[in-house]
Amino acid sequence: MSAIQVHGATVTYAGAPHPALSNVDVAIDQGVLCVVAGATGSGKSTLLGLMTGNVPHFTGGRLDGRVLIGGRDTRTHPPRELADLVGRVGQDPLAGFVADRVEDELAYGMEQLAVAPATMRTRVEHMLDLLGIADLRDRPLRTLSGGQQQRVAIGAALAAGPRILVLDEPSSALDPTAAEEVLAAITRLVDDLGLTVVVAEHRLERVIGYADQLIYVAGGRVTSGAPDEVLRGMERVPPIVELARLAGWTPAPLTIREARRLAPALLTRLVPAAAAQGGVAAAAPTPQGRPLLTSRGLSVTYRDVVAVRAVDLDIRAGVVVALMGRNGSGKSSLMWAVQGSGPRRAGSVAVDGVDPANLDPAAARRLVGLVPQTPSDLLYRETVASECTQADHEAGAAAGTCRALLANLLPGVDDAQHPRDLSEGQRLALVLAIQLSASPRVIMLDEPTRGLDYAAKARLAVILRSAAADGRAVLLATHDVEFAASVADRLIMMAQGEVVADGPARDLLTASPAFAPQVARILAPGPWLTVPDVAAALVPVASGAVLP
Repeated sequence: MSAIQVHGATVTYAGAPHPALSNVDVAIDQGVLCVVAGATGSGKSTLLGLMTGNVPHFTGGRLDGRVLIGGRDTRTHPPRELADLVGRVGQDPLAGFVADRVEDELAYGMEQLAVAPATMRTRVEHMLDLLGIADLRDRPLRTLSGGQQQRVAIGAALAAGPRILVLDEPSSALDPTAAEEVLAAITRLVDDLGLTVVVAEHRLERVIGYADQLIYVAGGRVTSGAPDEVLRGMERVPPIVELARLAGWTPAPLTIREARRLAPALLTRLVPAAAAQGGVAAAAPTPQGRPLLTSRGLSVTYRDVVAVRAVDLDIRAGVVVALMGRNGSGKSSLMWAVQGSGPRRAGSVAVDGVDPANLDPAAARRLVGLVPQTPSDLLYRETVASECTQADHEAGAAAGTCRALLANLLPGVDDAQHPRDLSEGQRLALVLAIQLSASPRVIMLDEPTRGLDYAAKARLAVILRSAAADGRAVLLATHDVEFAASVADRLIMMAQGEVVADGPARDLLTASPAFAPQVARILAPGPWLTVPDVAAALVPVASGAVLP
């Protein structure tokens, strides 16, 4: 019997002009890893809600059709009666924690289900061992890295003994190494315990190689099947599949190992010198003018923890700089200190010769705009339209400026929606539009692609490159190596609060085993980072075909 069965499900929310999902039929068997993909706002979150029973019991709206979870009908079994069958982990694990310590968090769910103390103790030990977090049992949750928090959240969901685990973008806030650790833990749950795991993820390049089944949501409708079959019908695909289409590889490989076996023939038809004509990462050389943003000896501490250690920065106008490093390396602390709102223990910052910390908020915003990791922190109005109107007023911009920026970045966001009801990607796009409406000299973004689909990321790349071309400086902290490869001129790598590498993005990304994008891994040791790089370097055959 299937672990999850959705029969003719249509979900319509109150006041919505169209259903969020229409006539969905899908089945997920026991013991498989199923990936859910789709554009921002396509209905993925609603589909996940169906699979946990939260839709419509918690979200409201009307459900037509049937959803069976482990054979139980969600129409007659609310989520509390499904807790022993299905566990859920959201995008932000820390927001879902209810205890202070790791061991207490693992036990909390079982306490609510009245699990016997002896059984509870045994399950906690099993979760600690299974997820490799035994050494963290007494640690405060807020002191853990993002990857550690994600594994604790998975353990807390599993401790209650469900047979189904639903995860919403489990790797979106993680650096590549931490993401690999979490995905390895997830695959162990499937392979060793026979769990059914459903993962919604925008960064398909991270998860598609592990998937047994792929569900693609588009316009409220669903396509389900083997990953290679479903990918054939998708316009926006991971770089590995995009490269396969360019090279004529059929079927498309889904893992780096499979692709590298096909790469030698393609490499014979690539001209290394042509790489400089390809993607944006190898665009115009770094301008030699005066730095727009400088810092000297910038340090940040939180009590006895040193987050940033005497960092010197020189970032020039016209350059997009990617700030990368493991979770907890100090990237966010550095950006907030530069912006002026965050703490500084020592050091100085100047943007066009002025320290943003010495300006009133309106003036500082015209100098430095920062889009934080949690964009909802900057949203306080009742509708999207009022947020945009207020942004134009505060920035002294022409009416409609913010709304036009939002439409360019992410079309289709409803003016009447409450900002808190938007998806993660939609909220991020709204806050980015708000900050850009002030035309700041320096634009800083902290994990700007979290929650964004491939199309939205492509539009964001165009916006950032355009801002740089207009004489602004762009600094983005990101774990998204594919996005960094497509947009960054320069890369700064941080570790333990210090800058450990600083140079051209192409050189540092191709040299990094952990942070190299898919194309660089497949075609190593070549200089290519993106599929456009490869397309520019490809020597066509006489017939015009692109077969290797």
